[in-house]
Amino acid sequence: MNVNESTGAILKDIELKYEAIDQKTDTQLEGLLWSKPITYWDYMHTDALLNLQIQRTTLPDEMVFILYHQVNELTFKMILWEIEQIANTSAIQAAFFTERLTRISRYFDMLTTSFSIMENGMDVTQYMKFRNTLTPASGFQSAQYRLIEFASTDLINLVDHRFRNTITAETTVETIFEKLYWQAAGKDHQTGKKSYTLASFEEKYKASFLTFMENHKSCNIWQKFKQLSIDDQKNPALIEAMRHLDYTINITWVMQHLQVAIKYIDQSGQGDGEATGGSDWRKYMHPKYQKRIFFPELWSDEELKTWGEEK
Repeated sequence: MNVNESTGAILKDIELKYEAIDQKTDTQLEGLLWSKPITYWDYMHTDALLNLQIQRTTLPDEMVFILYHQVNELTFKMILWEIEQIANTSAIQAAFFTERLTRISRYFDMLTTSFSIMENGMDVTQYMKFRNTLTPASGFQSAQYRLIEFASTDLINLVDHRFRNTITAETTVETIFEKLYWQAAGKDHQTGKKSYTLASFEEKYKASFLTFMENHKSCNIWQKFKQLSIDDQKNPALIEAMRHLDYTINITWVMQHLQVAIKYIDQSGQGDGEATGGSDWRKYMHPKYQKRIFFPELWSDEELKTWGEEK
């Protein structure tokens, strides 16, 4: 067999690769004789992916609802992938930081504009029928979205504004968890009893949430920003990327979600005006009530005061 210089170099690198893990190169190469060529559908697991949409009703537009939310969850996974690169990079540089933040913002910009699919792409009557079969499930139960929040900012910024002055450096993660802003959406305001929606959500995810929260105390996006040099923290492009991300996630995207909810739940004249999970969705969703702000130090006093209000 004639082996040119380039092929010889590749074979040598392959041999070194397998020697490093105590494997026989000949065995690995022989295995290639019996392996099938990769195809798009095998690589993307297209058949499996396209069989994950299972309707609970016979109403056609339920499929739009399912697909749209699954696309959201895949996008959340992409966002978390980028956030973890920031979290796990030691001695992070401003240029790398800015580029990853821009990627995350681009995903959320896409999510924001995509709400027109929900707003204009479903028949109202169909939606108001099939949504009853979703109770007590709720988009509130998106675990990935909660991870995005935990990985973006210090936990104090996710605490219900009524309880923030009770949080100290000694407050445990579990205590903070019970005071997170979204807890109020799943509790009876008079008795404090948790709804089934919240209780089942915690049963599945609370343990992993607490571990994730603890692990990201020192490597969330805000803490990684504070680990940069003072000069880098003043970098205009980086500051703009931080502000854009904060505003997009906590105002633009949330308000688009709220407008869709208003159209179907409030303005349709159908249903009882309640969320499937039973939350006070207007106050839970509107940013002016909870003032969810990831990077408050990057905003002026006036901007903080008027956060989420109509311009």
